[in-house]
Amino acid sequence: MKNHLLIISLLFTSYSCFAELKLPSFFSDNMMLQQNENVSIWGEDEPNTKVSVLGSWGKELSTITDSRGSWRIKIPTPSAGLNHDITIKGSSVKKIKNVSIGDVWLCSGQSNMKFSLKGNINQAVIGSNEAILNAENKNIRLFKVAETLSLTPENDVAGEWEQATPASVATFGATCYFFGKKLNDVLDSPVGLILSAYGASSAEAWTPNEVLSTLGFTPLESDIRKVRPQTTPTALYNAMIHPFIGYTIKGFTWYQGENNRPRASQYTELFSAMIHSWRNKWKQGSLPFYFAQLAPYGNNKDIDGALLRETQLQTMLNVENTGMVSLMDSGMCNFIHPPYKKVVGDRLAYWALAKNYNYNAIAYSGPILDTFETLDNKMSIKFKYADYGLTSFGKKLTGFSIAGKDKVFHPAEVKIEKNKSVTVWAKKVKKPVAVRYGFENCPVATLYNTEGLPATSFRTDNWAE
Repeated sequence: MKNHLLIISLLFTSYSCFAELKLPSFFSDNMMLQQNENVSIWGEDEPNTKVSVLGSWGKELSTITDSRGSWRIKIPTPSAGLNHDITIKGSSVKKIKNVSIGDVWLCSGQSNMKFSLKGNINQAVIGSNEAILNAENKNIRLFKVAETLSLTPENDVAGEWEQATPASVATFGATCYFFGKKLNDVLDSPVGLILSAYGASSAEAWTPNEVLSTLGFTPLESDIRKVRPQTTPTALYNAMIHPFIGYTIKGFTWYQGENNRPRASQYTELFSAMIHSWRNKWKQGSLPFYFAQLAPYGNNKDIDGALLRETQLQTMLNVENTGMVSLMDSGMCNFIHPPYKKVVGDRLAYWALAKNYNYNAIAYSGPILDTFETLDNKMSIKFKYADYGLTSFGKKLTGFSIAGKDKVFHPAEVKIEKNKSVTVWAKKVKKPVAVRYGFENCPVATLYNTEGLPATSFRTDNWAE
């Protein structure tokens, strides 16, 4: 008899745990929902149970859980605003408080995206103390995903929404925060930031397995790698991106590439496919995807950093609704985590403000090679994204080299012209065929547009737009 009672008790306990209304961690107090959209809210409960969702701004909507207990409801959201709540009723009742409505951006990548505003041991962020001091802002909401990996797609993450305060901002990713802060300052509207980044991670780890398989990359492995586990193919996508699919957002920002430098020749195809796969999963069309180009770093014995920057540039030129931030003036040769995180965040925000919020008067990209031609013993290089021309801010233009058919590059003289172009030549090259600018691991930026955004490195001898 006692055994029967024990079995019944265990069954009842198991059933009770299963029947409880459950929500993913990102449906919680202080959350941010995307404005003016039909956003999805989902969770679990007892199978075949009615679940209703009521936002304080609208009407109650309901659905029935499926045979596994899963449910999902789409609710319309109003324009930006604060102080909302959401009541969810099923086998129990949950109330989500202090809900904000605004624009939600997902920030991802490796350590330079994750790098916290307060810095790290012996590693700093310029302006961090002032930024932390003035961080109190109920219009900015932060969700930091705990680092984790998985061989199978997960449905939840560890983390919680927080309002921006000195304490919450100090440990949040500096680049992501400065991006959101710039948007909030300019738009005077709530901004939600989801930070899902993992230090030293590879692009392969953030890409769905079925995409890697079609590209011929190493597919999902049988176990998480013991050495550098964050490079395990698909493992970060499964654990840190997949749970958010369906959570309506405004767009993505990305800061990654350092780990893929040794495999630069693969990066354009891989990165492009990753972008397309995320957009396909979210089913929100061609969501904006803005990313930071590699900053100068390393010695100049080889050019793997320059090659990776080249593949990033080709991604921007060939994948719609993407934007790339040049950081040619914001790196450190001996330090992979440069302290100029506000520069990165602000420049990412310029792309969003210009392309998504109709701030058409601002520049958002540094000069990018447009066309080139040979003129006698010189070459003329014309640039896009230089509406009012080019400048070196009074300093000597350096970093250019020029070669003839022998493919031997020599340091070049450069002159800025009035038609968004430069003329490049060298006495040792009588019949030039190719020009390079900053095409090394740690170049020094000297060429800018008049709005102060640096030109990206380039080489005409491998140019394919």
